[in-house]
Amino acid sequence: MIYEPETVKGFQDFLPEKARERAKIKEVIERYFKLYGFLPIETPTIEFDELMRTDATIEKEDEAVSDRFRLKDRGSRNLGLRYEFTFQLPRILKQNPNLKLPFKRYQIGSVFRDEPTSSNRFREFTQCDADIIGDSSIESDAECISLFSDILNELNIKPIIEINNRKLINSIIESVKIENKISVMRELDKLDKAGEDTIKANLRKYADANQIITLFKLLEKPLDFFVKNIFEGAEEIEKLRKLSQVYGFKIKFNPFMVRGFSYYTGNVFEIKIEGTKDSIAAGGRYDKTAGKYLNREIPAVGISFGLERLTNLAKVKTEKTKAILVSLNKNKESISLAKKLRKNNISCEISFGKPGKALEYANSLEIPYAIFIGEEEITKKKFKIKNMQSGEESLLTEKTIISKLKKS
Repeated sequence: MIYEPETVKGFQDFLPEKARERAKIKEVIERYFKLYGFLPIETPTIEFDELMRTDATIEKEDEAVSDRFRLKDRGSRNLGLRYEFTFQLPRILKQNPNLKLPFKRYQIGSVFRDEPTSSNRFREFTQCDADIIGDSSIESDAECISLFSDILNELNIKPIIEINNRKLINSIIESVKIENKISVMRELDKLDKAGEDTIKANLRKYADANQIITLFKLLEKPLDFFVKNIFEGAEEIEKLRKLSQVYGFKIKFNPFMVRGFSYYTGNVFEIKIEGTKDSIAAGGRYDKTAGKYLNREIPAVGISFGLERLTNLAKVKTEKTKAILVSLNKNKESISLAKKLRKNNISCEISFGKPGKALEYANSLEIPYAIFIGEEEITKKKFKIKNMQSGEESLLTEKTIISKLKKS
């Protein structure tokens, strides 16, 4: 039987055009990470499974945790592929106790989840994270949201930024005297996808009909109601709302929004695009996670988003190779010119074959200019340059060609 090669389900290739788009968007993301003062780190793709598991105090593992890829090495050690970056931070802080706080880190890299796939959900995807460790202020929450808002603004994507607070959800559920708060939160988190009727039916496992009715009536109240009635966490959202006006981004209070990870402790946020249910970014405050191996509480907040979804939404112009150098049996001189162009940050490649094939190749890759290097050009010290779109040709000196290609 002949083996037919195929891509593993949930994984994908990125050919040059898409890869260029991804590189351009990654460049924008990394530039803003740096502008906001975040520092880069890199972490292993593989970790001990023990590090990846949810704390024993949590009744049920988070979905992303339970969907992790599990591995064994030759020593039969239990390992796994990282499913996100946040769980690695407590280990980093434990192993590097002298890290200066607040520690503002960013990371861009592949994460893996063994979960059902769809048109926009894959088992390997590129995650972009920014976290502020060691600062408990709401200003840090605002910095994370503002960071992503600026990235979206540059990519011409208009966001809907939804905000809630884990303390507030907790206090709302407590006020209705429902005991199993975590399970109720998990159900509320599915509201967008499952619908209100389904969620209300599911909640009957944890509450009676009157409690469910009262809970939903409360969850429909505006933020002012919770602030005036001194619900815990409401003031944190209100402060974030005021800061959002200073930063210049708009937020929308959504008391039904929970966020899937159980480690969140304060403000949580999701960024969506109008007309869609899926979030393109999410994050929040997780004050009880970062310092767990140091036996102390270290405040932390972060935002996370996938490169794939941004690439599908953004329309960016990518840089193509600027010129093809067509060697007419003048290979040494062609290489010399190519080196000078590259030294001036002008991308180019050399064709040592037939001129016709070189031009056909240039057209297929939308290379805008062709430069011919032959006996006549060497003698005149001028090179024929052809605009591949208009067909216009001219004889220019090496210096003029460099100037022209820099400007184009």
